[in-house]
Amino acid sequence: MREPRSAGRGRTGHRGTGPGPITPDGCAVELYRRLAVGSEADVIEAALPAGAALLELGSGAGRVTLPLTERGFAVTAVDESAEMLAAVAERVPGVETVHSPIETLRLPRRFDAVVLGSFLVHTADHRTRQALLESCRRHVKDDGFVLIQREGADYHENLPRERRDPAGYTVRIVSARPVGDGVHSVFAEYVFPDARWTQTFLSRPLTREAFENHLAEAGLALDAYLTDDGTWVRARPAGASG
Repeated sequence: MREPRSAGRGRTGHRGTGPGPITPDGCAVELYRRLAVGSEADVIEAALPAGAALLELGSGAGRVTLPLTERGFAVTAVDESAEMLAAVAERVPGVETVHSPIETLRLPRRFDAVVLGSFLVHTADHRTRQALLESCRRHVKDDGFVLIQREGADYHENLPRERRDPAGYTVRIVSARPVGDGVHSVFAEYVFPDARWTQTFLSRPLTREAFENHLAEAGLALDAYLTDDGTWVRARPAGASG
């Protein structure tokens, strides 16, 4: 590996290693530039009206932003990392980007849909989770939708496991170690032919009941589980009619 290596340490319990800059939550910018898009855009497209104005919270390097814009959505990408947003702007020229933590975001308009992906709802801290969901509610129209990505039921079990991506790299979830109060420290590894990254982060498994209770506390109500494994959910502002 010829690239300069760096180790990032930001939020307590979060860190990352590998080439290039590392964000406070342990994400490597260069890694997120390289990761291939999965089924996220397909799920989102099927769940929303065509051409919806969409707020993407925690966009990272724009891996999902690009296919969403290609499908006709008007996307505003939000991330707390300036390096990640620079990658978004490079990948999707002309897309609107906002540099801000999700929890404190206050834009002067609301959107047809808000997307909270990357399992961010599983943050270890309850107050942070509520702030994330409240930001979703604050920025969605009263007749709009919030799409949230959840961990699978076995995400913290049967480890280690790995997945070989057709793009030529391997993703390993190596361990999920209990650290108290229902929180796990998850260690993941991403191996490419020319580079290796690791990420350690804290994650709190949530039952469907707990997840739906958190939605309600933020003024949101479950509308539908969009995938058979329950990893994608559509919510609506509480009291909204179908």
